[in-house]
Amino acid sequence: MGFMYTKFDPEELILRDHLAVDRTMLANERTLLSFLRTSIFLLVSSITFLRVFEGELLMIITSYILIAFSIVSGIVGVVRFRRMKRKINSVYKTIDDPT
Repeated sequence: MGFMYTKFDPEELILRDHLAVDRTMLANERTLLSFLRTSIFLLVSSITFLRVFEGELLMIITSYILIAFSIVSGIVGVVRFRRMKRKINSVYKTIDDPT
């Protein structure tokens, strides 16, 4: 799937290459935190709509839609994080362990 890093000889990699993998790991974590922050914001917004606009049908529907988007955003973030982490770990394993 995509470009595989098997053509690199781990003996020839320098510090810059190892640091690039670390930066990629940190970027992946930041992306997960961004998805989770968005999910929490949508959840808090939906709860606020429910409390402030009690009884208004349009706001109740909007609140439930926001709750659904909140759940979807959290799930998408976790799935993307785990998928990318597996890819990064496979590259990092290739770099650290040439077996």
